[in-house]
Amino acid sequence: MTRKVFCLILIGYFMLLSYWMLFGFGRSVGSMYMYNLEPFSTIKHFLDFSKLNKDISVINLIGNIGVFIPFGLLIPLTLKVPYLKSLGFFFIGLTFLEVTQLITRRGSFDVDDFILNSLGFTLGYVVFKVTTIWGNSRRNSII
Repeated sequence: MTRKVFCLILIGYFMLLSYWMLFGFGRSVGSMYMYNLEPFSTIKHFLDFSKLNKDISVINLIGNIGVFIPFGLLIPLTLKVPYLKSLGFFFIGLTFLEVTQLITRRGSFDVDDFILNSLGFTLGYVVFKVTTIWGNSRRNSII
């Protein structure tokens, strides 16, 4: 695939994720601004299965990781930049979405989302690197 195709997929996925984060899953405008600036507090809360519904906790934790894996694949395929630059572009987009959630009161600005979402991005980037290395080694062994 060409970089243009990856770019279109990346833009489309960003738009889909923006919809999910701002309007999907029954989101509505809250009565107050919500935010969490204490690292790992939300994550600890979701890991305490004795106080919460286990299914909701797992869906929240896995979802905050899983839906960001495609960015770890698509950003380096589109921009052809190394991990730290890819992560920088990812943070720009993620910050935009988190601040938009806060301003519109359609979610919360949560530092733990940055942690979990970045883990998802990094997992996607690892898959990208492994498949790139594997593809190059296969190509070189055929020649």
